[in-house]
Amino acid sequence: MLRLAAMFALLLPQVAGATSCDTVRFEGSSFTMCEVGTGEDLRLFHAGPSGPLGSFSAVNTALAAEGKTLGFAMNAGMYHPDRAPVGLFIEQGTEQSAIVTAEGPGNFGLLPNGVFCIGDRFRVVESRAFAANPPACRFATQSGPMLVLGGQLHPRLIPDSDSTYIRNGVGVSADGARAVFVISNDQVNFHRFARFFRDALGLPDALYFDGKISRLYAPALRRNDFGFAMGPMVGTVINRN
Repeated sequence: MLRLAAMFALLLPQVAGATSCDTVRFEGSSFTMCEVGTGEDLRLFHAGPSGPLGSFSAVNTALAAEGKTLGFAMNAGMYHPDRAPVGLFIEQGTEQSAIVTAEGPGNFGLLPNGVFCIGDRFRVVESRAFAANPPACRFATQSGPMLVLGGQLHPRLIPDSDSTYIRNGVGVSADGARAVFVISNDQVNFHRFARFFRDALGLPDALYFDGKISRLYAPALRRNDFGFAMGPMVGTVINRN
């Protein structure tokens, strides 16, 4: 079920030009997806002059100076207690945090993990392959595990796992022209979440962003999820008027 805070989204105004988002069902579970094309202004956000932004409203406040606002947004990668990104983070072409290629604890270290890259096209690249031959990225965030890689599910995902959470992530089309951001509205395990990208959306590569704290800002759906302060975020930028 949707987290309680999302109920307050009914108070949000519609925003012209906001990214198209839809809610669909797959194997009895509800998912909301927002699709972005390469022609849209998609950015990653983390910090401002005073430190980590932490919320969708803080991003919108920062964008207001440009006469811009978010078309949609979601959290986009794991972070340390001080909200610093875990692993690679590139913002406006500048590396803010280095890539991590070693296996480690938790979901992030469940290799293979990967990098979502925003450049001339969208890419989800396995982390060690990225480190060996990094593409040009205006923005990039590392997370893990990979959900789908080359059309294959991560080998350690368990079909009947009872570890279920609200989860979010991103998948990209084979030609890199589309990125589809997904949040589950019901608690699901990794296997079902990964199969949604591969089997329902037909996307060959997909990366997990996070669970438990997963949140979505989608004015087109009158939705704004609240919660603890976030680390990296991703979203489209549109004109305010």
